[in-house]
Amino acid sequence: MGRRTTRIGTIVLGRTKLREQDLILTMIDQNGAQVRAVAKGARKPGSRLAARTELFCECDMLLSCGRGLPIVQEAEVRNRHGHLAYDMGRVAAGSAMCEVARLTCYEDMEDPFLYHILSRALDAVGEAKDAQNEALLVSAYAIKVLSHCGWRPVLDACVACGEPSMARFSVASGGVLCQSCAKDVAGAMPITEAQVSWVRSLVLSTFDTLATCEVAQETSTFLAHLAHAWCATHLDARLRAFEFYAGV
Repeated sequence: MGRRTTRIGTIVLGRTKLREQDLILTMIDQNGAQVRAVAKGARKPGSRLAARTELFCECDMLLSCGRGLPIVQEAEVRNRHGHLAYDMGRVAAGSAMCEVARLTCYEDMEDPFLYHILSRALDAVGEAKDAQNEALLVSAYAIKVLSHCGWRPVLDACVACGEPSMARFSVASGGVLCQSCAKDVAGAMPITEAQVSWVRSLVLSTFDTLATCEVAQETSTFLAHLAHAWCATHLDARLRAFEFYAGV
């Protein structure tokens, strides 16, 4: 049976070397499903696919599908997200986002929200006022996506007893705890009302707002560590790119 072709919009989430000149691309398509495909010759100097299959690259791709992995026949760049490529901090930020995206999208499970929020988040990093705002955006992307997938932190009352007072935050328990309940929860971290308000902003505020708002470095660092712990715990995975970005 011959191979059929299909054209899809994609964002490249990861690249794995294959043989001497090829790559296996891990991507999210415009429907929010994970796609893996072989880009033949993409590591060959001068290859047309080389610059079109970089990490973060948003493309329209023509894939040839058969029994094995699809083969990339053509790739037309839609958005290179090039502002990420020339700054190590932004590369690290984008890599952390793509790692979360890779762990929250699945083959044959469509969810267009996941594609569109990643594309917007990658753009927003280029609009960030400074490194603190970049950290806010990475943290917001992670918390927004996990909230969408069913892991939204409880922030309005103690997750154990419903008491409105908040003294600590437990990633494993799923949100804030009162002082009494926190005594029985290992690893519950102290949290202030201001920090709870910031976590709430990660869920509710737009990327445009978070890219330009005033935030202290201590706060952005706290939020990045919390977002990393939230993802690692609820996705049950070691997030190496996010670890590197958050400085864990």
